[in-house]
Amino acid sequence: MVIKAIAVNTFKEAIRDKILYNLLIFTIIIIAASVLVGRLTIGEDQRVIKDIGLASISLFGMLMATFVGTSLVHKEIQKKTIYTILSKPIKRYQFIMGKYCGLLLTICVNVAIMTIVLFIVLAIHKVLFGKQIHGYDNSIGYMMLTKAVALTFFELMLITSIAILFSTISTPTLSVFFTIGFYVIGHLTGDLKEFGVASNSVFLEKISSIIYYLLPNLENFNIRAEMVRNISVNVNFILYVIAYGIIYMTAILLITILSMEKKEFI
Repeated sequence: MVIKAIAVNTFKEAIRDKILYNLLIFTIIIIAASVLVGRLTIGEDQRVIKDIGLASISLFGMLMATFVGTSLVHKEIQKKTIYTILSKPIKRYQFIMGKYCGLLLTICVNVAIMTIVLFIVLAIHKVLFGKQIHGYDNSIGYMMLTKAVALTFFELMLITSIAILFSTISTPTLSVFFTIGFYVIGHLTGDLKEFGVASNSVFLEKISSIIYYLLPNLENFNIRAEMVRNISVNVNFILYVIAYGIIYMTAILLITILSMEKKEFI
């Protein structure tokens, strides 16, 4: 009940944040504009709409998680409201989990809105131009689009946990840079590992391997290429990626809770 109360309060605070509305509106504009960009291509407009739409959901979802998540805990500390909260029978792990669940609910609502907009854009495109969106009017197309959005949400779950971790140990400005850095590097870990192998340097190969296994491989959550080309993705792979994300997210939250436990507030 305590976690639920904190989560609901965090959700109410987050949806009042103007940056969420700005990012959400900008995302909707980008998704809608993808129709115009798609018209510039020859027979590839449906792929462009899907690709830009999903990329927008991933990118702006990450920005929402970053800018809101990195200030959640630090804001409570700065305003000293943390003293009032922790003076009550509230455990620190309940505080962290409540904040995390509240922000996750906010991200979920925003991703749902952006996904609905993407489907509406695809439907409008079909009506206006009389073309069948490739993979959209069949069960495989619907399934692939759903899978892609679902994996994107699990990626955002992981990014959210990282944002809250930095919120407990650093300032909001640095936390934003660190979280975005994790997001960028997380999509390049595979390339970094290949670079280490190709460098013919034992030192660089070991460093790249450490980075590869230590940092999250966010590219696992990216199946936009397969979705755009209507290539089916193995269910076992999706389950593996989801399990990977949950395990990594759990580890990050445990580190966050331990960090919070060591802080002296009272």
